[in-house]
Amino acid sequence: MLKNPHHKVILTVLPYFYRFTSRATIRMKLFRVILTLFIALGIKSFSLAQSDSLQFKVLSGNNTAINDSVPSKLFVASIAIYGNKKTKDFIIQREIPFKQGDTISPANLIREMLMAREQLINTRLFLDADVYVENRYGQFVFITVFVKERWYIWPIPFVKYIDPNFNTWWVTYDHSLKRLNYGIKAQHMNLTGRNDKLTLWLITGYSKQIAVKYEMPFFDKKLKNGFNFLVNYSNQRELNYGTDSSKQQFFRPDSLFYLRKSLRAEASYIYRPGLHVRHIFTAGYGYESIADTVKALNKNYFLDGKTKESFPYFGYTFEYNNADYNAYPTNGILSSATILHKGFSNTMNLTQLQLISSYTKPILPKTQIQIKEGAMINLPFRQPFYNKMMFGYGNGGIFMQGYEYYVMDGDYGAVLRATLQREIFNTSRTIKTSATKKIDLPFRFFAKLYSDVGYVGNNDAGNSILNNRLLHSWGLGLDIVTTYDLVLKIDYSFNQLGNSGLFFHIRTDF
Repeated sequence: MLKNPHHKVILTVLPYFYRFTSRATIRMKLFRVILTLFIALGIKSFSLAQSDSLQFKVLSGNNTAINDSVPSKLFVASIAIYGNKKTKDFIIQREIPFKQGDTISPANLIREMLMAREQLINTRLFLDADVYVENRYGQFVFITVFVKERWYIWPIPFVKYIDPNFNTWWVTYDHSLKRLNYGIKAQHMNLTGRNDKLTLWLITGYSKQIAVKYEMPFFDKKLKNGFNFLVNYSNQRELNYGTDSSKQQFFRPDSLFYLRKSLRAEASYIYRPGLHVRHIFTAGYGYESIADTVKALNKNYFLDGKTKESFPYFGYTFEYNNADYNAYPTNGILSSATILHKGFSNTMNLTQLQLISSYTKPILPKTQIQIKEGAMINLPFRQPFYNKMMFGYGNGGIFMQGYEYYVMDGDYGAVLRATLQREIFNTSRTIKTSATKKIDLPFRFFAKLYSDVGYVGNNDAGNSILNNRLLHSWGLGLDIVTTYDLVLKIDYSFNQLGNSGLFFHIRTDF
């Protein structure tokens, strides 16, 4: 915390923003039982700062109190930024909705300081951020922004199962090591201090992959225009060539030849006019090649029995993000809508529309309801298997809870999820990394009750047990949220097929 040796600010409202505040709080005990999910939530206390006005005192060096009321308009005299060793000041200022020299009402200043903190946390550059009034003289306010930067360089070993989720790998395939990708994933999450990210993958194991990706959110002085590019080359010795009864079917030959080779290169232009909206325009090229064995197993992997496809693709994505914490929102909206077109030939011609959004609303202290939806349509409906893989295939895509052992191919589909979640407790652990340095690891625990409803239409459903019927599932679970946006989800789900089980996810659901 930064302190002014000559002045001390004491405010009688919103102690979070006004750091030097009285600690007048009201402790309340809250009992709430919501079905079996919230058994033994216990008595939780929370504090509310109270005040009838935005009055404060400025105590000078000789402790003479000057009492005055806050004017109806405040002038932002300065914004001082501290704690950023790598990140440029203008990247931090870009996320603050008010600027030096602005005139703003006290109520709006409070609201926008909260928004500024949320925006800074959601850049994924900082472990913590504080935005508060350091001093006020009449109508002039002096704002302090204090950030605690993350560790940005991650040259770490990479190990990940290739299946859609942990349970499929652990149960269905008996946690086979042959189904693991491993190697090195080197990342710099703030290469030049401009929130630009460089990632390099060198992967072997189940598939051989080399990829490089660079993201630059802003390249202009107005901080509205950015870009990214990606090049990815991979080979696979085992391939999901089709589905049977809504479950993936894999083939792995005894010899060591590759069943699939793929290349993807793309570039995107990003336009972000304000704080919450982004427009992303993408152009790329894809090449896919499969072995004749795959064609024999599924003649519709590509249309007309082809074993090779090369195609350009173009896309546009609209994003609106206005939530308190994007990794695990407890208030706000996250949404994206994408239109993507692949190829122009008779065998590769796809226009895909996809919508993913979530709306989270507090209904009680520490308790929220969240509505999440995902929808997709592939046009025209005549598509190869390569383009019909829709829900449940992992990689952050849309899926239904309770159907983790299944996948859904189709022409169009939608999933709606309703979740009631409550923070039951939080804690923190301190780890000393040296004699003078330490790391604080916060943990927040959320109990939840959820229900999914979904439908996937398929004009060529084959022996699918999930297509062209209304699906539903429900369950309860525990989410653990900690630093660096890590979210561990432990769910016990039930589906209409009569299946139930314990499922694990690491922030992979849509």
